[in-house]
Amino acid sequence: MNRPRRGFTLIELLVVLVILGIIVAIAITSVFSAIQRAKQKKSMADMRTLALGLETYQIDYSHYPPASAFTLPSGLPLPTLLFSSTVTYLTPTYLKTVPLTDGWDSWFTYSTTPSLGDYAIRSNGRDGLPEGAPAWGATTSFDADIIYSNGAFLQFPYGVQK
Repeated sequence: MNRPRRGFTLIELLVVLVILGIIVAIAITSVFSAIQRAKQKKSMADMRTLALGLETYQIDYSHYPPASAFTLPSGLPLPTLLFSSTVTYLTPTYLKTVPLTDGWDSWFTYSTTPSLGDYAIRSNGRDGLPEGAPAWGATTSFDADIIYSNGAFLQFPYGVQK
């Protein structure tokens, strides 16, 4: 007398677990990448907000808030001062809340060259370390710096990031 089969065999359960494991592995890498991309986008949006405050300040006073900076051979000043030094110049008149850190909780840095009438804002990326020589233009690394100067991104994430 044959009894009706109840439940699943061990092989069937193992096949289902392997398939679920593959799906989870694919999903986790996509989720981690999406989280890093969101941090990049947050940093870029905050940099635009900071730039708007700086440019509005410049319209009223004919110069940007002071900062210490050094100039690269290309002539572009790279940010060397924490953006927190400008809070007293920008709040509450130009920005209600000044974003001081990027998506990875590293400080934004800022520089200005009064003689040239320009400014630069920098996020050091995921690793929190400034690059020695920026690549200028599009980057494909979450660790790459994001640099915003005079109304445009000079170094920015683009495409698939690693």
